[in-house]
Amino acid sequence: MAIQTQVAPTGEGSPDPIAALIAAGRHRDALVECTRRHAASLGRLCFALLGDQAEAEEVLQESLVAAFHAMPGYRAEGSVAAWLHGIARRQCARRLVTRVRRERRLRLVHDADAAGAPLPDEELERRRRGERVRAALEELKPSDREALLLRFESGLSFAEIAALQSLDEATARKRASRALARLRTLLTEVDR
Repeated sequence: MAIQTQVAPTGEGSPDPIAALIAAGRHRDALVECTRRHAASLGRLCFALLGDQAEAEEVLQESLVAAFHAMPGYRAEGSVAAWLHGIARRQCARRLVTRVRRERRLRLVHDADAAGAPLPDEELERRRRGERVRAALEELKPSDREALLLRFESGLSFAEIAALQSLDEATARKRASRALARLRTLLTEVDR
């Protein structure tokens, strides 16, 4: 007797091939497909949440490893993309907690090498712009910020965001819309 496993749809009416690989126990092949199809959007989410490219790449790798280890328990209750983004989001949250603890300890130690060489003008302006955007993102409510990042950085649908945040789709849309409007306002105020 064959065991029937629920496979999450891709949205096009056909089953998700990654979910099918996971259900078939082909976890290595599923990991390869997860990496091929979703690593870019997962990396963008990690960078948006962490603000550091090297750290984002590390967390991306950790997220894919965590996904691989979680595959035997995958229940196909939502899309594979939403499942992967949930794992990445949790990995980023853990990294941020670790970073805050580390920074608190480092503040206690005087760093004589803190004064580095000045940056070129373009690089300085790029960094300032990035800092303004990150500061504006920090001003948003965490739930709104998360919905905004999942929608525009990770490219998840509102249905996937709703499933990931345990909401209905209309609320997910409202959170992303509200966050985008607030972000625009904050950035406009800073540029004045």
